[in-house]
Amino acid sequence: MNREVEIKQLSEEEKKTRKIDQWPIWTKEISVFPWTYDSREECLILEGEVIVSTDSGEYHIKAGDFVVFHEGVNCRWDIKKPIRKHYNFD
Repeated sequence: MNREVEIKQLSEEEKKTRKIDQWPIWTKEISVFPWTYDSREECLILEGEVIVSTDSGEYHIKAGDFVVFHEGVNCRWDIKKPIRKHYNFD
């Protein structure tokens, strides 16, 4: 895999096409915890800010970001501002 974590911005049209507003919502308070992705996850950060640390580096993720976590990624979440996100697992 080229990257463990991909961060990009989606247009409103892309959000509608993917039907992101119909995806479940996950919330989490300020905290630090380890996580391993056993499948690919796509998510749209609605609120908050987090630093996700992996073996290949740190990713600063904030409200408005569309993020893809690839299967097999081992990371640590350091939530700086409470997170609220739409998510979808492949």
